[in-house]
Amino acid sequence: MKSMGIRLEYAPAAIPPIHEGICESPDIDREVIVGGQSVDGVETITSFVYGDPAAYESLLCDLEGVREYDLTPSDDGFFCYLRRDLGPEGLSLLNALAQRTAVIVPPIEVRSDRTIRLTVVGHSSALTAVMEDVPDGLQLDVRWVSDEVTVSGAPVSDRQLAALRAARNVGFYEIPRDAGIEAVAAKLECAVSTASELVRRGEANAVERVLESGP
Repeated sequence: MKSMGIRLEYAPAAIPPIHEGICESPDIDREVIVGGQSVDGVETITSFVYGDPAAYESLLCDLEGVREYDLTPSDDGFFCYLRRDLGPEGLSLLNALAQRTAVIVPPIEVRSDRTIRLTVVGHSSALTAVMEDVPDGLQLDVRWVSDEVTVSGAPVSDRQLAALRAARNVGFYEIPRDAGIEAVAAKLECAVSTASELVRRGEANAVERVLESGP
């Protein structure tokens, strides 16, 4: 089983109304869909939106087929529950690429640059089919592929995370540095070479994760 991180970019003429509104509104940064489903032509999603609730609600008021919604303010944005009719020509993002033995794994990040970031998990043949069956109006770019079931292209292992925490706690990342890798090894009760390997791999994976989530 493999995981694949993909970036989808809409052509200007193909972008859905809500996504277009996110791109055009100066008060909305992005929406992160954390779950949802499409049943009998009705899509139900829950998401967290980084932005102003009033600005997003104005998009919903102009959207045809909205059955119900609920917005709950929180720090940096608000939670959204939305049910809407997809219509005869509608296509649920949650189901558009979930074909054969592949499945879309939330979160799905809807950005203000007309792009969507998400993870697909499945057999190699299914991931190949996903790339070949992208709906019209969308361009797909593969950002990373992993032989593990994951939502990140560079997961930090438990041991790497422990090493990074130990390095921080002993002052390894202070400027100027308070302690060297020997102190990290002592904290972890392991050889210096082992501590060095864990810290370097952990740093590399953490940096890759940050860069993967960027523009």
